[in-house]
Amino acid sequence: MLQILFTLIVFGLLGRDLRQLYRYRRAASHGVHVGRLGCWIAIDLLPILLMAGFLFDNPSWVMRGSMWIMWLWITISAARLCYGFFTLLKLRTVGIALATLGVAAMLYGALWGRQALRVEEQEICSASLPESFDGYRIAFFSDLHLGALVNTQKEVGQVVQQLNALNPDVVLFGGDLVNIRHSELDAQATQLLQGIHAPVYAVIGNHDVGTYIGDTISLPAEVSYRRLVEQEEAMGWCILQDSTCYLKRDADSIALSGFTFDPQFKKERHDRILPLTGAEQGYNHVPTDLFNITMTHIPQHWDEIRALGYGDLTLSGHTHAMQLKLRLGKGRGCSPARLIYPRWGGRYDEQGSTLYINEGIGYVIYPMRIGARPEITLITLKRCE
Repeated sequence: MLQILFTLIVFGLLGRDLRQLYRYRRAASHGVHVGRLGCWIAIDLLPILLMAGFLFDNPSWVMRGSMWIMWLWITISAARLCYGFFTLLKLRTVGIALATLGVAAMLYGALWGRQALRVEEQEICSASLPESFDGYRIAFFSDLHLGALVNTQKEVGQVVQQLNALNPDVVLFGGDLVNIRHSELDAQATQLLQGIHAPVYAVIGNHDVGTYIGDTISLPAEVSYRRLVEQEEAMGWCILQDSTCYLKRDADSIALSGFTFDPQFKKERHDRILPLTGAEQGYNHVPTDLFNITMTHIPQHWDEIRALGYGDLTLSGHTHAMQLKLRLGKGRGCSPARLIYPRWGGRYDEQGSTLYINEGIGYVIYPMRIGARPEITLITLKRCE
């Protein structure tokens, strides 16, 4: 994600410089032109230098401010690139129109799209589902990124209100509750999340395990991770850490397995294939003929889960669809995330198993969602032959 983002910025700089070159190639001397370009590049590089210091480990207010700076920088850079490119083609009016459209889309995504919560309904049919679970309703959400939310009270409150309105039998959370450290789950967020009426089961994502903490002397990653789990459990949530529990209804049961993101794969978290560590422990003594729901924050684990004979339904998050998606009709749509992940959002069915990737609630890097609106997935289990 970061590589694509910084590529966009570099092209924005290039577009601006080409525009300046085109405008001043006759009117200015070589020395003056070089001086002007040097000033523009220095100014343009400033936000990148700021981001290098802001992105990874700072107080929440600094993180939020840096996200807005990044959003503004991307907006301006994209507009400059578009305008400069079409100006060079002597299509200045087209460049102005497309640049204006791009700015409007960025404003839409930041002011409305990032908080336009939607509910996606899915029906999962399986012959291995016990009769008592026919019609069982699961509300699934993921990727809150509490430390990055612009308005925790409004955005988390909206999620909790919608979850309760759906009246599910169980609520599942797919990881990345916080953005950097455990303290982002503060008293306000805790009070809001405790308002979820249904039982909540959750897994731990890559942001939850403390891998983005800069000062690990004052707060070691493993300490932040442990405290976060304790805080979630204090809210009444059940945290599945490479383990399986059993959901019961009448005389029947189904298995719910959950896996924690392995910190050793911090740098590989966007790789197309990742091994599922903890599988032996998590699936220990779990019958393969029992209907199984597996939660893992990283969707790249799905192939291995199926190969082990589990995951009638696998639930993941992580991708956010890169918070940017063009959706036409009822299809999956198109997102830059497809360049990184083999499966990046929505539903996938293969050989009788289903993977569903929730596109998340929160946001990182920039406070914006275009097309990939925040999502709660309502899943109804159905018994079928």
